[in-house]
Amino acid sequence: MKKYICIDIGGTAIKHSVIKENGEIITMSQIDTEASKGGLSILEKAKNIIRNYITEHKVEGICVSTAGMVDPKEGKIVYASSLIPNYTGVEIKKELEKEFDIPCEVENDVNCAGLGEYWLGAAKDSHSCVCLTIGTGIGGCVIINGKVIHGFSNSAGEVGYMLINGCAFQDIAATSKLVEKVAIRKNLSKDSINGKIIFDLAKKGDVDCIEEIDNLVDNLALGISYIVYVINPEVVVLGGGIMAQKDYLKERINKALKEKELNERLESEIIDISLPGTKYNYGTIHPINETMELMKNIFSKMGFDIVDG
Repeated sequence: MKKYICIDIGGTAIKHSVIKENGEIITMSQIDTEASKGGLSILEKAKNIIRNYITEHKVEGICVSTAGMVDPKEGKIVYASSLIPNYTGVEIKKELEKEFDIPCEVENDVNCAGLGEYWLGAAKDSHSCVCLTIGTGIGGCVIINGKVIHGFSNSAGEVGYMLINGCAFQDIAATSKLVEKVAIRKNLSKDSINGKIIFDLAKKGDVDCIEEIDNLVDNLALGISYIVYVINPEVVVLGGGIMAQKDYLKERINKALKEKELNERLESEIIDISLPGTKYNYGTIHPINETMELMKNIFSKMGFDIVDG
């Protein structure tokens, strides 16, 4: 059974694994990104990961999931925030294929998360889905008929920048803003509190935490409603660390959406929540399967690919 090296480059950690074509994880680990050292440092870390793996495993390809705006055809970073200096323009695919002579594909991390959900997760067997990751910001992925929609300039799904009542969606509905608002209400440093603490306090009846979670849920539902009215997906999947609170959030989010009359107007709409896990790894496999002539033997029953628009 064919094997792949999968690397997920985030702002805090680089997670990496070797995965079989059926999704079985053979080995998995992570290292610190040390983002402040810049894009070339990250590229060298990726090379070191691959060097270590290929001494023990024969792999068919290298699959990279990364933060930033990605040109999936060229396999390069077309835009990255200042959190990772000098990452914009890094040609990951070109550099890794040159170094190792192994086919490599690169995709945006949220798109990979969406592909993972489509393959093995909450959006499995759906006709269309939107995957949102809720964390420091909000990222989005749109999959229709099994195809990731990249848009004209590879920026489709950048819903965190969508304006809602004059504010960016991620400025009113991301986990980071929940922490910030609770810290202000309680006169605490943001570093002294986190999402888990806030939800633990809310479950014990803390009014400040309950009210701010309710505000976040309402804003999240409003943003989801905008997306649904445009795309009308069969499934909306919510991911990110905060979704570990699935039991607390799911009913509240669906209630907020019902109040916006979405359930009556869009009867097929289902809001599901993905628990934090390893599906990013599954999603990274798909771009490489599409661009290599391996589709006859790998995932052919899924029949989906990566497209530009």
